[in-house]
Amino acid sequence: MGLPLLSAKARRKRKKKKAVVCRPAPKRKVTAAAKPSAAPKRKPVRKKAPACAKPKPKPRARPKTPPMPAGDGMHPAAPAPPKPSTTAPKASAPSKPTAAPKPTAAPKPATPPKAPPPPPPPPPPATPEVVPPVPVTGAAYDGPVHSGPFGVRQAERLLWRAGFGPRPGDGERLAALGLHGAVDSLMRPGGAPVLSGPEPTYVSDGVVRPINPETSWGHDHLAWLDRMIRSSHQLSERMALIFHDWFATTDAAVGSQRLMRAQSDLFRRRALGSFEELVVEVTRDPAMLIFLSGTSNRKGSINENYAREVMELFALGANRGAYTEADVRELARALSGFRNDWSNELRHHNFRWDATRWDDKPKTVFGKTGNYGWEAAARLVVQHPQHPSFFVRKLWSYFVPVEPPAATAAALERLYVASGLQVGPVVEAILKSPELYGPRMVKPPVVHHAGMMRALGKHVTADHWVWLADGAGQKLHHPPDVAGWRDDAWLDTSTIRGRWEVVNRVLDGDSVPTSHPEETPAEAVDRALAFWGRPEVADETVAALVAWSATSVAGLPWGDKWSQVQNALRQLIPMSPDYLTS
Repeated sequence: MGLPLLSAKARRKRKKKKAVVCRPAPKRKVTAAAKPSAAPKRKPVRKKAPACAKPKPKPRARPKTPPMPAGDGMHPAAPAPPKPSTTAPKASAPSKPTAAPKPTAAPKPATPPKAPPPPPPPPPPATPEVVPPVPVTGAAYDGPVHSGPFGVRQAERLLWRAGFGPRPGDGERLAALGLHGAVDSLMRPGGAPVLSGPEPTYVSDGVVRPINPETSWGHDHLAWLDRMIRSSHQLSERMALIFHDWFATTDAAVGSQRLMRAQSDLFRRRALGSFEELVVEVTRDPAMLIFLSGTSNRKGSINENYAREVMELFALGANRGAYTEADVRELARALSGFRNDWSNELRHHNFRWDATRWDDKPKTVFGKTGNYGWEAAARLVVQHPQHPSFFVRKLWSYFVPVEPPAATAAALERLYVASGLQVGPVVEAILKSPELYGPRMVKPPVVHHAGMMRALGKHVTADHWVWLADGAGQKLHHPPDVAGWRDDAWLDTSTIRGRWEVVNRVLDGDSVPTSHPEETPAEAVDRALAFWGRPEVADETVAALVAWSATSVAGLPWGDKWSQVQNALRQLIPMSPDYLTS
């Protein structure tokens, strides 16, 4: 009877060993091509289970790279984020051999391990004081320009596409400037951004409190919504939103509202400047390094996430023949070397480039061979001959819902290249293009929301906007994936209800308690349109609203139900096809 018990135990032990042996193998397939082939050889030999299990800490070490000590192989200037950008070109330049002695200089960093790591650099300011002006490039645009009327309706269209909608009187003010003057006022507002109106607040335990955008859940959304409503630099805020979608990063993966806000500030600062410099900055941005595994990409354990997305989604486009799988692998090697520290108090911090983690062997990218470092690799992608056509069409899609005519696209590409890959000149040309004043375009949920608040002179005074925004389909700093939001699918049966709830909350405090029995249904609709600042609404929509007003209270005295009808009209107008689009 003892033998069966012993054999059962032996079988259980063997099962446990098998579980330990087979888990590491699939994980290694993602990072190293050679290791998976070695794993099957060990698999049948049970006695070597500990040897196969030995590499087990390696896969675990990848997500735990932040806690690594700061003393091994780091140069003294590493804690300052700007320094890696200067060392990176050296890494990719022929003079790279100067970087090789740094590993041999390990004795210097070898003694500090006993000392505490250097303090992390202070985070960048949450709200930059100055947004750089659009650079003067001397490049001229030779494409078509809108030559039709530019009145209040066209000015309001411009404000919705290049900002977050008009405040009362904005349409008339811009129309008086003419097309070129109106666009110029948005491109070059002058001075630092001014946030006019009360600071954002919320209510907790019956007490009005200031928001905490870096520590309280969802308050980063409130802070940015507030800027959209109050900022005098509307185009910079809209461009920051565009680049947030372009370089989509989600706090669900990053886990730091502080880092997400710092990334948004980067987009704000670089809104209309060099796209090449923007890509360089995004490549080393802490939130992006976490989101696309940049700090897990190191010599001997290359991670291709960012290398693939920077080509496919950010700079070149998929299925255009611009790059190969070999280019992805080689670019990933060049982008290796970033790391950061971790602590319970500071969480992810002290992001820097570490030469000892960089793959310092030659790489061949786009048919060119060199010992590229991270910065040279980022620039190489933007300098690809197929980048301008991708950039122009992607940027165009954020402002115009139809493809650009071939002649317009070619003119924009020429302008982009002649300007030195500057964003501003291309945006300015798009805002003056005839197509911008053509077909209507669905407003993104947050634009729709901020625009209503601006139209009614309202401000952020509650935190319910966070979950309402999620229901409407656009919670800031939470795009669905690395490809960003589905801009061609903003409206569906779920999100349309979310928008309805947002409108309902925007109207809090604006219900009509009194009746006007002498007013006709047509006059009631006109009054409701005036409440919203007389937005552009088609005659068919007005007729439908008048007909609804006349029949919704059939059989009841009109005067007794006037207030209910008026409140309903105020809710229906911003949910009309005319107001959901611009």
